[in-house]
Amino acid sequence: MPVEILFAAERFPVDLNNVFIASDLPADFIRSAESDGFPRNSCGWIKGIYGVARRNDFREIVAVTQGDCSFTQALMEVLRYRGVSVVPFAFPFDRDRDFLSRELAKMAARFGTTVAEGERWKERLADARQLAHEIDRLTWEEGKVTGEENHRWLVACSDFDGDPDDYARRAAAFLAEASGRPARNDLVPIAFVGVPPIVSGLHRCFEEAGARTVLNEVQRQFAMPGTTDSLVEQYLAYTYPYSFFERLADIKAEAARREVRGIVHYVQSFCFRQIEDIILREEVGVPVLTLEGDAPGPVDGRTRIRVQAFVEMLQGR
Repeated sequence: MPVEILFAAERFPVDLNNVFIASDLPADFIRSAESDGFPRNSCGWIKGIYGVARRNDFREIVAVTQGDCSFTQALMEVLRYRGVSVVPFAFPFDRDRDFLSRELAKMAARFGTTVAEGERWKERLADARQLAHEIDRLTWEEGKVTGEENHRWLVACSDFDGDPDDYARRAAAFLAEASGRPARNDLVPIAFVGVPPIVSGLHRCFEEAGARTVLNEVQRQFAMPGTTDSLVEQYLAYTYPYSFFERLADIKAEAARREVRGIVHYVQSFCFRQIEDIILREEVGVPVLTLEGDAPGPVDGRTRIRVQAFVEMLQGR
């Protein structure tokens, strides 16, 4: 979502997804949601977000009600019922420029700022995002950053941990350390596409099997890789909220540039995005392994066997 507007309004955004999955006991948030009535056969991310919101007593939440998750509207209705103030934000399905411009203006007015102030924050965030892009480059071009490190630094660009200056300092220090590492180019290059996994250790699991992640698709989009002149253009170039065809074009281009030999499509249980796997498999042009996750936890034995078999197949090719 447009964090520039919140920073311009002197608010500090907190991505509830990150709080949920980075906690010591993320499953507790899911159990909390289920004890409040959330069905067991509903998305673990949605239940986790609800648990985080309730336990931390957030009084105001910005919800992407169009362009992200089909469960979000119901989640926000329950949170409103629980007394939480909900601010909706919608991405236009057809990437309509006027629609997006109105949404940005409406959000800015809601928080007592302007889009022009948001534009100034876009410039202020440029250095932090450039550091994230350099971490990404060291991942695929030089083989000095692991797929999991890439994931963590890029996914943090959703909110910059609430402090872009501190994020930039830490990212610069990490780059200084990573730049001096020896390159790891002996592993099979693969891409992770789909939502960030709720299962921990997947990237490490692939490395242990002999593959390295050179592209984290959605996480890379959080860092806003497109070079654009305005907030509207930046969030029109951001592929995640729109149709799968925008994402597919980006996946194919980056997979070719990074010489990817296989794609891991992570899908979340009970998520409508599982259906997009049909298009991906027919269009992407390299072998695809689809992995489904449900609840937070380590990689299970069955998944490890599938990972090993997939990597061995790629090595054989």
